[in-house]
Amino acid sequence: MSRMAVLVLDMLNDFVTGDLKTKRAARIIEPIQKLVKAARAHGVPVIYSNDAHFSNDHEVVKRWGKHAIKGTHGAEVISELAPTKKDFVVEKRVYSGFYETELDSLLRSLYNGLGVETVVLVGLHTHICVRHTAASAFYRGYKIVVPRDGVQAFTRRDHEEGLRYLKNVYNAEI
Repeated sequence: MSRMAVLVLDMLNDFVTGDLKTKRAARIIEPIQKLVKAARAHGVPVIYSNDAHFSNDHEVVKRWGKHAIKGTHGAEVISELAPTKKDFVVEKRVYSGFYETELDSLLRSLYNGLGVETVVLVGLHTHICVRHTAASAFYRGYKIVVPRDGVQAFTRRDHEEGLRYLKNVYNAEI
């Protein structure tokens, strides 16, 4: 496969056990652990794309309420998936991991400047942050892979519709 990076999206305390938790998140922890371990063992970069909101961010104030506030326990990656010193962490303020972040520049700098060709997206939520990050990746020419057992949403329907959308619209390999 091409030069790839694993993007772990929003596996944060607030989404797994906190204010915006979904019980469905527990089922993806182990598959993500295995993927991240294998990626690290093979020199594949692991990048965490995490909500780190300010209390007045649009997403916080107008849609979801207080969650993943920068500097709080809720905005930290769950302990089971904690980043290592070799991993990268990119904070985001909206659904897409690319919007007004350094993610694209980071991806293009990896592999001795040759850049990443394929992004493997895992985490929460299939129909929101995974979908919007996939859109941004697609617009920038990245190939997209989404492991079915590595993403989840609030409901089965949201999850399944999200997967269908990613495949049909962004040509994601599911």
